[in-house]
Amino acid sequence: MPLPRAPRGCPVWVPALILVLTVSQLAIAEWAPGIDRFADKAFGARLIAYPLMMLLIPALWWLVVKRRRPDEPPPYGAFSLIMLGFLVDVTGNSLDLYDSLVWWDDLNHFANWCFLLTGIGLLIGGPVRPGWARVLLIAGLGAILAIGWELGEWYTFIRHGTEIDTAYEDTLGDETLGTLGALLAGLLVQTVLHRRERKQGHSLEDPAESASHAGR
Repeated sequence: MPLPRAPRGCPVWVPALILVLTVSQLAIAEWAPGIDRFADKAFGARLIAYPLMMLLIPALWWLVVKRRRPDEPPPYGAFSLIMLGFLVDVTGNSLDLYDSLVWWDDLNHFANWCFLLTGIGLLIGGPVRPGWARVLLIAGLGAILAIGWELGEWYTFIRHGTEIDTAYEDTLGDETLGTLGALLAGLLVQTVLHRRERKQGHSLEDPAESASHAGR
């Protein structure tokens, strides 16, 4: 039975638009003078790092999967989910949501990790069995990425910024919310892939066997 594949109905312009909107806002934040809400948030580093991180997994997919299976349609839906969190983060800064809404940062970490790990899970979760192992793999990967993200934030702007006094509590909260978002992503991916596996199982059932069951 073929392995489940990530959704292929999403057009290529969706991840392309997400990338363009993200980079455009980062460029404005870095080069437009006199915007206080962008100060001390390392947008110069983000302007380099965010596009690279957004394109990393699509590039790996092309190198690994496309070379082996040239006829495989690109999973633009999964790519879009992986990229979406970066756009949400940058847009939140552009609209000053981190400072104007006290709950935005928490929602951002939870939702963006759910987006990211749902996209990753759809790409890598198909061969993993049983279902609980698939959920734990995605949740565990999300926890590792949450730790890495917080280390990156601390190194780039927190250690020399104005948020150092509350950094410990915020970091623990962000890592917890990111892990919970990844756990939800694991459950969502498991639901989607399980349904896909059942549909493929029914479609591959022998017609003669189906007819014999129907006649009983």
